[in-house]
Amino acid sequence: MDDTEALLTQIEHACRRMKMAQSTFGRLSVNDGKLVSRLQQGGRVTIQTVDRVHRFIEEQGGTSAVALRSGIKGLRESIEPQHDFRFYSNRQKYLMFVNTTTEKHLIADRVVQELSDTQPVPPAVRILDGGAGDGTALAKTLRGLHRRHPWVPFYVVAKEISMENIRLTLEKMPDRLREHSATVLVLTNMKYSETPLLQPGSPGAASAMEWHEVALEGTSAGEFEEQITALEPFLASHWQTSISSESGNPVYKKPVVLILYRKDHGFMLNPIIPRRGYAKADFDFVLLSQPYRARAPLEFKAKKIVAPMVKALRPNGKLMGIQSYGNDPGMEIIRGIWPDENPFTADRHAIMAAVKQELGPAANSYQFHDMTDLEASFRYDLRTLPTEIGQGQSIGSSTLFAAWNAASYVAQIEEQRLAQALSNDQYLDVTRHVLERHGELWFNDEIYMISRKPDLH
Repeated sequence: MDDTEALLTQIEHACRRMKMAQSTFGRLSVNDGKLVSRLQQGGRVTIQTVDRVHRFIEEQGGTSAVALRSGIKGLRESIEPQHDFRFYSNRQKYLMFVNTTTEKHLIADRVVQELSDTQPVPPAVRILDGGAGDGTALAKTLRGLHRRHPWVPFYVVAKEISMENIRLTLEKMPDRLREHSATVLVLTNMKYSETPLLQPGSPGAASAMEWHEVALEGTSAGEFEEQITALEPFLASHWQTSISSESGNPVYKKPVVLILYRKDHGFMLNPIIPRRGYAKADFDFVLLSQPYRARAPLEFKAKKIVAPMVKALRPNGKLMGIQSYGNDPGMEIIRGIWPDENPFTADRHAIMAAVKQELGPAANSYQFHDMTDLEASFRYDLRTLPTEIGQGQSIGSSTLFAAWNAASYVAQIEEQRLAQALSNDQYLDVTRHVLERHGELWFNDEIYMISRKPDLH
């Protein structure tokens, strides 16, 4: 680990302890709000800057400056690995993964397939994407759904904590609003337990909630794009996060609800548009795609994430959860560096059993689908040209880096171990060997399905 990585680790640990945003840390310590982002992008700092950072940490009641200068071995050991997985906020790694693998597209195809069996109930088809990411899967899902129900109104809720992901999602929506004019799109950064009703769990958060409704003027995608782009100052001001000292996860500073619809369809959509304090949790379909860290406790996954989404289903509504489960060449790469690595400890059966236990007697109102391995699993691939990986072919560095990024992303390897692995070329040698042996790279996901039984009354 070089000096920059060491300094970043110290700053991240201090920010968690002090419950302080990294930009705030930079401003208060060295009068540079972009200090951390510059370091993450490969920037270097002077000795004087390092000393100022160390003095600031010491003044805030942290480790002494002498101890910080002497090294970070003890510090690294004191940080729990599950609190140091930062891919959810690391734009480069996430976007490379999305754009170099087929996962999001295959997920959208499966969602549309499941929705094809859903009979719409007035006044709208109601969908919740519990972790929209950059909106790739959501946009493809809405295209497929439009083909099947071109005249049915859509009520779509997209939950996403990252401001950058929300911006990327919004970039994909002008065409959707142009083609399917009867769409109410709701974006929020709330917790899983709060998202279905768009209602914060505490009075303090409720009073601070930012509720913003935008009726888009015009009829063309270009007009919608201009108005959506104009929302960027709003996002920058309100869609902010901090790091939870308990879980290490990003959490909102202020709950936000952003509602978009076409003004020329406002009269027809009025019964669908949610009102503050009066939203409904009766979804036809809920998608939970990789909504939690693989190493998170099973009880946490069931209680904090999956069960609240299950409770948001209407009669005949369906939840589809998707998680990685390994047993693929991607894990071969990881185990070439860390032989005992096993991040996927809770399979779909364990998840559903834990959710059933969490629901208690109410579990009788739901069906926990017992799918075969063939029905529940699917593979997705690293996108490569036919000639990039083959017999006698020299694998290019960009392909190797993309393969390593995807493998380490899926396995959710924390930053400290990644930094250590990147200190030599072993990770590239291991990646090359696996690609040459298989001639391609793929990963395995598994699906669990929970649906609400129809009302018999």
